Amino acid sequence: IKSKNTKPEQILRKALWHSGIRYRKNVKSMKGSPDIVITKHRVIIFVDGEFWHGYKWHEKRKKIKSNRDFWIPKIERNIQRDIEINKFYESKGWTVLRFWEHEIKKRLDTCLSDVFEVIMNNT
Repeated sequence: IKSKNTKPEQILRKALWHSGIRYRKNVKSMKGSPDIVITKHRVIIFVDGEFWHGYKWHEKRKKIKSNRDFWIPKIERNIQRDIEINKFYESKGWTVLRFWEHEIKKRLDTCLSDVFEVIMNNT
């Protein structure tokens, strides 16, 4: 199971690069190993997979049939960790953006607009 360089990450990175936005990818030295870091504008971007990060968790939680004792705590811990990481970076003056993989696949232009808006506000 891929945790970096997923197709949605590649799509977003390619679009950012073609728009002239330069970034670092999968920065292991930073807490949470962000998928995309735009250092110049202090923007961190995470591309979250629906299953692993609990998209519509209250609905999906009920549908997990196998190995519930493992998956439910694991995904809930992922959700909690995402919140902790957001708070950590925001307290350090960074802007954190999180996109669900389906948002990038279906509404890339909206995701890019969100990134550009943050960059414009941080300059």
